[in-house]
Amino acid sequence: MFAQLLKKLATLIPTLLGVTVVAFALIRLIPGDPIEIMVGERRLDAAAHAALMAQMGLDQPLPVQYFRYVGQLLQGDLGKSLVTREPVALEFAALFPATVELATAALLLALLIGLPLGITAALKRGSVFDQGVMALATVGNSMPVFWWGLILIMFFSVGLQWTPVSGRVGIEYDIDPVTGFMLIDSALASWRGGEEAGAFGSALLHLALPAIVLGTIPMAVVARMTRSSMLEVLREDYMRTARAKGLSPARVIVVHGLRNALIPVLTVLGMQVGSLLGGAVLTETIFSWPGIGKWLIDAIARRDYPVVQAGILISALIFIAVNLLVDLLYGVVNPRLRADQ
Repeated sequence: MFAQLLKKLATLIPTLLGVTVVAFALIRLIPGDPIEIMVGERRLDAAAHAALMAQMGLDQPLPVQYFRYVGQLLQGDLGKSLVTREPVALEFAALFPATVELATAALLLALLIGLPLGITAALKRGSVFDQGVMALATVGNSMPVFWWGLILIMFFSVGLQWTPVSGRVGIEYDIDPVTGFMLIDSALASWRGGEEAGAFGSALLHLALPAIVLGTIPMAVVARMTRSSMLEVLREDYMRTARAKGLSPARVIVVHGLRNALIPVLTVLGMQVGSLLGGAVLTETIFSWPGIGKWLIDAIARRDYPVVQAGILISALIFIAVNLLVDLLYGVVNPRLRADQ
C-alpha cells in the first residue's frame, strides 16, 4: 500500500507543474497594469513606473519570471504580495482557517442531511417521498450559488432579521484569534464569560447562511449518489442473506448496506472538495467571509500576481490531498479493496 501511495505521488508531479503554468499564465492574461492598480489614483512618470516594475521583477521576460517563480516554490517561498508587501504564506495562514471552517460546516451539513435522505429515498423507491427528494436534489444541484445566497439573505437577514448579513461574529465581540477557527475561539471566549458570553451563538448565526449556501450542491449530490448506490446494494444476495438471518432492519441497512454503498459516495465527496473550494469564492464574496476565496477575488481585481498564483496552487494541492485520502479510505470502508490498492 505504501508503494502504491508513492507511485500515486510521483504521478502528481506533472499535474502540479501544469498547475504552476496555468496559475502563472492566467493572471497575466487579464488586462490591467498591476503597478497602476497598486498606486491607485496617483500618477507615475515613466521612470517611477519602470523602477517599480524592476523592484518587483515584472520587467523580466515571462520565461525568466516563471522559472524564478518555480525556483521560489522549490524553496518553500510563495513570494510577497505586490500590494501589502507581506509574505503570501502569512496572509494565507491567517485566512485559511476561515475557509476550512466554512467548508467543513458545509460538508457536515451535506452528509447529515444528504445521507439520510438518500437512504430513505432508496428504501421508499417510487414513493412520493422518493420523488420529492430527487426533485429537491435536482433543484439544489442546479441552483447558482450567488443567486441562492442572495435569496437567503433577503429572506432570513433582511426580511426576518434572524441572521446577520456578513462577517464571522458580531462587531460587539472582541475575540482573540487563538486558533483562527471562530467557533472554537468564540466558544473559549463564551466559556470565560463576561462581555463575550454570547460570542459562540453569534458565531453560529454568522456561519449558518454561508454554510447552507455552500453545502446545498454537495448535499444534493450526496443524496442522489447515496440513493443510486443503495438501490444497487439492496438487490445484492448478501442483503437477502442478512435479512434471512433475522438481523434487525437497521443493522441490515447500516452495517451491510450502507458500508458497501459508501464507496461511490466517498468518490463523490472527494470531488466535491474542489466544488467547495470553488464555491467558497462566491460564497465568501457574497457574505464578506474573510477566507481565501474572498482573498483571491480581491487579489485578481488588484492583479496581485503572487497571491493569485499561491491561491490556485494551494487549492490544487488541497484537492489532490483530499483525493489521496479518499483512496486510502476505500480500504477502511471495504477491506476487500486493500489488496487492489
